[in-house]
Amino acid sequence: MAEYIPSPREWVRDQVALYERSGGIEGTTLRDTGLPVIIVTHTGNKTGAIRKTPLMRVKDDATYVLVGSQGGAPTHPVWVHNLRANPAVEIRDHTVVQAMRVREVKDEAERARLWEMAVAAYPPYADYQTRTTRRIPVFVAEPMR
Repeated sequence: MAEYIPSPREWVRDQVALYERSGGIEGTTLRDTGLPVIIVTHTGNKTGAIRKTPLMRVKDDATYVLVGSQGGAPTHPVWVHNLRANPAVEIRDHTVVQAMRVREVKDEAERARLWEMAVAAYPPYADYQTRTTRRIPVFVAEPMR
């Protein structure tokens, strides 16, 4: 069993701890925004350790859309590299925990549709893309079959 390494960011550690400690009853919104988040459990691409990241809840039927925005920073968040290397994840959405597999969206029409959905769920994504020259990656998490 791999070791869990909490995030170096205090707010992330606190959010994950509250979400999990409460069984998905508390900590389900992003800080003070009131907007829903999920917890994505993934494997570190360098350490092999278990990592947990709160991400905006963008749901498309039985799948989730994961957006690597990092607030429009010039580099991808670390979890993007982790998902590219290890696509098996676990997603906690309130009280439901589900094993899923992610894929990076490469098809332009699919990406445009999912990006629009993500911006509708969390409008700052549109601004984040204008802050960076990198193309913000979009992933889809699908239930494992």
